[in-house]
Order: sequence, then structure tokens, then C-alpha cells
Amino acid sequence: MKLYSWNVNGIRAVLRKGLFISFIESEQPDILCLQETKARRDQFEIELPGYFEYWNSADKPGYSGTAILSKVKPSTIINGFTDKIAEEYNLAGDSYGDPSAEGRVISAEFDNFWVVTVYTPNSKGDLSRLGLRHKQWDPAFLEHVKELGQTKPVLFCGDLNVAHTAIDLANPKGNAGKHGFTADERGGFDAYENAGFIDTFRAKYPDKSDAFTWWSHWANARARNLGWRIDYWLASKTIADKVISSEIHPNILGSDHCPISIEIKE
Repeated sequence: MKLYSWNVNGIRAVLRKGLFISFIESEQPDILCLQETKARRDQFEIELPGYFEYWNSADKPGYSGTAILSKVKPSTIINGFTDKIAEEYNLAGDSYGDPSAEGRVISAEFDNFWVVTVYTPNSKGDLSRLGLRHKQWDPAFLEHVKELGQTKPVLFCGDLNVAHTAIDLANPKGNAGKHGFTADERGGFDAYENAGFIDTFRAKYPDKSDAFTWWSHWANARARNLGWRIDYWLASKTIADKVISSEIHPNILGSDHCPISIEIKE
């Protein structure tokens, strides 16, 4: 099975560019997870024959949102977190809004594993959302995937809005302590690994540099490959050995992020 993840930075925008259907046709993902869809399903037209569609849109128009498209129908779909987790971590919102109402998580249960896609809240340039991110969102999401993992192995993916280590961005010294590369955000990623989740790309390529998934629109950053690796596929230890490839696809255009993929041995 081929599983892809892509922050499309607006599904309507990538459709207008004519690049989404060509991506589907060329890559033929069995499961495709999207982040930052920025639209309800009734706001655009698209035909996806052969795919079951699941969309979790934000209450706020044109903002956030996730989706899972799958050739295999999942047995269960969960949008967001359980009420218990939301209450435990006080995910009622901050000055930017309620992250539980931003369509940031979808979980799909298949025969042998769960697939979870997530669009992690950005801590903002002035770090004004770092507290929510570090103290509430990251531990809530970790508890969510750990709970799912009690029933089946978990494969989770998405835009985690953090470069985990210095090798995961082009300018680590210049960005130390800035949003996306703070100790708190990186510690949240450490917690995933400490809980037994494997960064599938680093497992395959432990020392590979210049492997990025997002580039700023400024200063011709993508052409110069001055980017960040902030999109990931992580796997439970119990299924990580079945991940036979984990790849980044920088040549696929349409967004400021590029798709990433894993292939699972069935």
C-alpha cells in the first residue's frame, strides 16, 4: 500500500493550478492524507472515482482542515479528539480560536492499522500560540494516538510544524528558538519517539541532509532548497518494520509543502 501525506495549503488553490488531479493520476496513492484544506467539501468540485472521502473542515471559513481519501473503506472514522481528551487538556481555545473546531485531526481505522492525519497548530512568529501548542495540543495528540495504539498499530502523518533536529532545516543556527524550532516544540516530537513512534524517514535516512518538505515563498527558497522538514510519517514500533520506503517528493508542485509518502508491506 502506498500512503501519501500533503499539506496542500488550500485544496481550491491546488485544484485551480491543475496540479491535484495530475498528482493523483501519477502517484496513485492507496491512502492520501491532506492538511490545510481551507474549504468545506461543498465549496469545490472534484471527482475522485475509486476513493472514499472523509473531510474535517474548520468552523472558521477558509482555514485549517484535514482530509483522508482512501481506496479501501475504513471501518471507523474519528474527527478530532474524544471529549475526554479535549477536556483533560483544556482544548477550549485561545485568542486565535478553539483548536478542536479547526478540523485538525482525522483518524481512520483499517484492518491492520490506524491512519491518523494531523495539522498541528503553528506557534506563530511571536510564539503567542506556543503555550497552547506545547502544554495542551502536543500532549493531547500524543494521548490520542497512544489510545488508538492500544487496539492496532498507528501510522500518523501530517504537518507537525516543527523541525525536529538541526539536520531538518537549512539554517538551524539562525532559527534556534524561533517558531518551528523551539526547545518546547522539539521536545513535543521527542515525546512521540519516547512513546515508541518511529520517524520513518529518519529510520531509512538517518544522516540525509537537505531533505525538506516546506519552503518559504521568500528569496526563491524552494529553488535554492532552503527549507524545513516539518511533514512526517511516524509509525508504531509494531508496524515500523513493514514500512519498506519513506520518501519526500520535492518535485511535486502545487503548494509550499511537497508530498511525502510511505509504502507498507501488506
